Amino acid sequence: MITQVGNGGSGVTRTVEKPSLKNLSAVKALDVLEVLASHPEPMRLQDLAGQLQMNPSTALRFLVSLETCGYVRQDPETSKYRLTLKICAMANKVSENIRLQELAQPFMKKIASRFQESVCLAVERDFAVVYIGVLQLPNQTLRSIQQIGNRAPMHCTGTGKLMLLNHDPDYLDQLIASKGLPQFTPHTIIGRQRLLEELAAVRRQGYALDREECELGSNCLATPIRDYTGQIAAAISVTGPAARLTEAKMRENLPFLLEQADELSGFLGYAPMRNQSNAE
Repeated sequence: MITQVGNGGSGVTRTVEKPSLKNLSAVKALDVLEVLASHPEPMRLQDLAGQLQMNPSTALRFLVSLETCGYVRQDPETSKYRLTLKICAMANKVSENIRLQELAQPFMKKIASRFQESVCLAVERDFAVVYIGVLQLPNQTLRSIQQIGNRAPMHCTGTGKLMLLNHDPDYLDQLIASKGLPQFTPHTIIGRQRLLEELAAVRRQGYALDREECELGSNCLATPIRDYTGQIAAAISVTGPAARLTEAKMRENLPFLLEQADELSGFLGYAPMRNQSNAE
């Protein structure tokens, strides 16, 4: 049994039965990837199926799915299959996230100590934010329920609003088409124009707020982590009960949070003066 708590910041707890691995399609697809990865040369369908002890028609079905997703390519001349560099890109992202987690740890500790609240580190993945770092204070009776690996919506979280600054309005339209703008509380922004106005304000002020928009009774203050190009590579946030993490407390400690975020951005090669000059 796998218990998932607070998925997407909704506060919902659900229990998922762990499926049998024997006939799990995802496992078979991963087997296909592993066999292709172990062969430096492209493989024939028959050879791949034979090594996997799989019916060729079944193997072909997995290959077509993987090719559709961009992980496998068939040579039009030889009809053989090989992996694409998308696998490498995925591995690089994992490596980057691990490095970012390590770099962020001392900053997250200082921020948590200053605010006496939970601190999260998030990146963008597939029209959502994913938490790659979470620091909880053990002495807090009321605290964030986020966990590493949890996903959260972009339109109603501080980290998500910041990540949306990397994109143009067309991306927002794609987000709406894919995920919608679901309402989680009476304070959730659910209109496209209103969200664009909110993002414009976030861009001007350099930080984002979630005022009980994702979860009633919970406030969040988030600041961007920029890389050497000036893009927002991640966001770091402080989350706590609205009665404790008040707007006054957030305003009072905002300069410290921005300072910590800027220092962390420096480790990713971000130099504000240089990037401003390049923008001009």
